Amino acid sequence: MSLYSIEVFDAKKTSRSIDVIHDVAGDETVHDLKKRIAQKKGKLAIERQSLRLEPKGKSLKDEQKISELNMPTNGQIYLRDLGPQIAWKTVFLVEYAGPFFIYPLFYLRPTWIYGADASKPVHDVVTLALICSSFHYAKRLFETQFIHRFSNGTMPLSNLFKNCSYYWGFSAFISYFINHPFYMSPYFGSAQAYLGLAGFVLSELGNLSIHVLLRNLRPAGTKERRIPFPTSNFFTQMYDYVSCPNYTYEVYSWVFFTVMTQSLPDCRSLKAVSV
Repeated sequence: MSLYSIEVFDAKKTSRSIDVIHDVAGDETVHDLKKRIAQKKGKLAIERQSLRLEPKGKSLKDEQKISELNMPTNGQIYLRDLGPQIAWKTVFLVEYAGPFFIYPLFYLRPTWIYGADASKPVHDVVTLALICSSFHYAKRLFETQFIHRFSNGTMPLSNLFKNCSYYWGFSAFISYFINHPFYMSPYFGSAQAYLGLAGFVLSELGNLSIHVLLRNLRPAGTKERRIPFPTSNFFTQMYDYVSCPNYTYEVYSWVFFTVMTQSLPDCRSLKAVSV
């Protein structure tokens, strides 16, 4: 089998050669090549590397063999440094932990937020909203730790700050209005509140059911993607109508939360389902 000598160029400064990797076997993978680059260039950890055949081309898949890249034995490849990386699971845990702890502050310590006149009686729906928000983010933390299987190990560190700013900021925004001393309970009273609560709980169970189904489609330690189909679980029947029912249930959760609290800022949280 032929051995390759692959010159690695900077994808941003295409004339800048980073290094030459000699004696690369054709049955080695792109991931193996990344390892060899990391060994020679310590700061370029495997997770930071995106290898392409063209400076602005698509990233090569880790499992692709060098012989499948159709390059000459004295070939060249382009490397884009993705910058400092952080584990996907870490980002998810941190961004969800924020709302789990931030939201209750407005309920438990209103005088810190609203001042000395914040000692008015608390509506039952405000307490229900606290329970629902805490349950939602506790569920997300549980799913991140025990259910989700990530196809990629890391993401750029900068995403941590963007995601946390969004989740933490809107959690505070929503909680501020629901726990405000001047908050008014839903127009239709308990009937509206409990209707919203019932819809929220069912939607959360549906979302969890879809996440479990998706987990079972990907064997541990793989990037395999199988086509999902409904199972005997009632909530998974949503796949007969939409392609991403986990997001559908997520939207329903926040719609019903908004019905329950009759607080318009809750609608802004719907944007979180695409983050």
